[in-house]
Amino acid sequence: MCLLVFGYDAHSEYSLVFAGNRDEFYDRPTAPAGLWPEAPHVLGGRDRKAGGTWVGVTRAGYWGVVTNVREPGRYREDARSRGRLVDTYLREEPSPRTYLEQVAVEADTYNGFNLLLGTPTDLYYYSNRTTGIQTVAPGIHGLSNEQLDTPWPKVTRAKQRYQACLQQRDLSAEALLRLLNDRRPAPNAALPDTGLSRERERMLSSLFIDGERYGTRASTVLRIARDGTVAFTERTFEDGAPLETRRFSFDAG
Repeated sequence: MCLLVFGYDAHSEYSLVFAGNRDEFYDRPTAPAGLWPEAPHVLGGRDRKAGGTWVGVTRAGYWGVVTNVREPGRYREDARSRGRLVDTYLREEPSPRTYLEQVAVEADTYNGFNLLLGTPTDLYYYSNRTTGIQTVAPGIHGLSNEQLDTPWPKVTRAKQRYQACLQQRDLSAEALLRLLNDRRPAPNAALPDTGLSRERERMLSSLFIDGERYGTRASTVLRIARDGTVAFTERTFEDGAPLETRRFSFDAG
């Protein structure tokens, strides 16, 4: 994924309310969200080129999400697929901290990534561009292609809009999908400097990206209620236009 915002242990009804956009080249082959035939306890989309997934959840309430770290000039063609990090976690459902300790040993075999791994009771964050595994504190958090809660304009805006949803007591899937559909670029003065051209930085600064060959392919909302109910909604897009909305619900356990 490339942008996500979530409330962790921040709501009386939900232990997790997550909303995120996956941005990718339009010609990259992708399967929409669904239960995996060879691992039917896992729900998520599939990357048909490199394998793995960007976000998913299991019937036991384990969930994971990965974002890339934006670092022009450091990309390695021979690096391992970052989507496999979430894939393996969801298939095997290990202790997230133990799994991240294993990932850290081989962290330099991947391009830059941010990884969030959760269970119904715990949430951890790890990036191979920082040091150490972090326990995520309760609250509202945002993540893009830098470290957790780095105040890029799109992350700050997403968190502000999420707070507004909380104040309006509307954490419905549709409200969060509207949040993710914000296509306004950041002001030039607020753009981060990540080594890209200013035009490219501007195009990537909106929550929803609508480029010529690259943009938002899917928006995902994941809500895990304190009673164990899991609700997963994915809206896919083609050239910036809504294509399909898939909804799933089950009791974790």
